[in-house]
Amino acid sequence: MLQFTSAGRTPCLMFQRPFSTKNPMIFHTATPKAPLNSFVECFIFYSDYQPVHSIDRFLPDGNVEIIIDLTDAPKSIYDNLTLKEIQVCKGCWASGVRTEPISIPSGAESTMFIIAFKRGMAYPFFPLPMNEIADHVVQADVLWQEFFSDLRNALLEQLTPTRRFAVAESFLERRFVRTLHVNECVAHAVNRLVAHPSHTSMASLSQEIGYSQKHFIQMFKQAVGVTPKAFHSIMRFQRSIQEIERSRSLDWSHLALDAGYYDQAHFIHDFKRFSGFTPDEYLSKKNGQLNYVPVR
Repeated sequence: MLQFTSAGRTPCLMFQRPFSTKNPMIFHTATPKAPLNSFVECFIFYSDYQPVHSIDRFLPDGNVEIIIDLTDAPKSIYDNLTLKEIQVCKGCWASGVRTEPISIPSGAESTMFIIAFKRGMAYPFFPLPMNEIADHVVQADVLWQEFFSDLRNALLEQLTPTRRFAVAESFLERRFVRTLHVNECVAHAVNRLVAHPSHTSMASLSQEIGYSQKHFIQMFKQAVGVTPKAFHSIMRFQRSIQEIERSRSLDWSHLALDAGYYDQAHFIHDFKRFSGFTPDEYLSKKNGQLNYVPVR
């Protein structure tokens, strides 16, 4: 049975849009039943989000998503520096795991249905190794032909979020049930890196898995999209910005050490690589919305 979360409760942690008391948005999530729930974190449906800004910088978080736009308006991707349009997406598209930030529309006047995968668990749904779409946004028809366009049309026929979630679950289970096999080695590595990014070394992780380091890296990269080392860096960065959101007073040196960095210089280097901002710049620009920074 689908498990639902309505606006006002805690949505999927990977996709938290702020709520406006003046113009409340429609926001619902649902977790599918087994076997999908081993791979899909949740389904998300939102509409009527009305932010005051137009463009967000979205930061690397280790996630992969399939986005289904239930409006006809194309959505742009922008150059991180100039904010000029560099890509246009329409209908349905997949967003691979990222090692650099991406500038996207803020979500204003959008009606979106999102399939949010668990970290490192999207690979059974994709027809190619996950590293081939890392740092890319790809139209769904290129990867799956008409499948997600058909799902989009079916979602448009439904009148409630509950029905949309049920339809999406049915579509995915029928199409992918035979490919839903967990790579236990990759799952173990991902879980370790997500839960303990500051206390996990690549050497010890490879030894735990039991494969040669070369084989482990290749297997991880094809399933997750990036190497274990790159994913580890993303998780350390995520730990850092989560701590920034929680803390009322910040000591950058202590925060860097707690996140597993050797020193503050390495922390600042990684922070700027993943966000485009220094920690102080990020602190001045953030609006309390994890992984989304208003830039225009």
